[in-house]
Amino acid sequence: MVTGIHHVSFKCSKGEQLKKVIAFYTETLGMMIVRQWGPDWDNPIGVMFDTGNGIIEVFSNAESDLPQGVIRHFALSVTDVDELADRIEKAGYEVFVKPKNIYIPAENPLVARIAFCYGPLGEQIELFCEQ
Repeated sequence: MVTGIHHVSFKCSKGEQLKKVIAFYTETLGMMIVRQWGPDWDNPIGVMFDTGNGIIEVFSNAESDLPQGVIRHFALSVTDVDELADRIEKAGYEVFVKPKNIYIPAENPLVARIAFCYGPLGEQIELFCEQ
């Protein structure tokens, strides 16, 4: 039985790209590193970030920067879309869908506030607050 998504995984190159990824997920988004492995703390092969109810995993074993992959986007459940979108822009990342309210008129309607940004690897991240 599936009980949820455990983690989403990305690959990046070592060095500056990895440093950018770690800074974005810890400093900009405020996530904690829950696991890190590799030769030493400053040169990890893998890093896991705690999203609150899942994990974002990043492997730094690519030889060079990678193009955008096939994942369309992933959504982070957040408490304040506007505040986090502002922090992301101040950190120098593009918020390409500004915070807005949505309504999905399904059998069980969904009302939420959302925004989309690009992360340091070009990944599309949706900020999602169900209302």
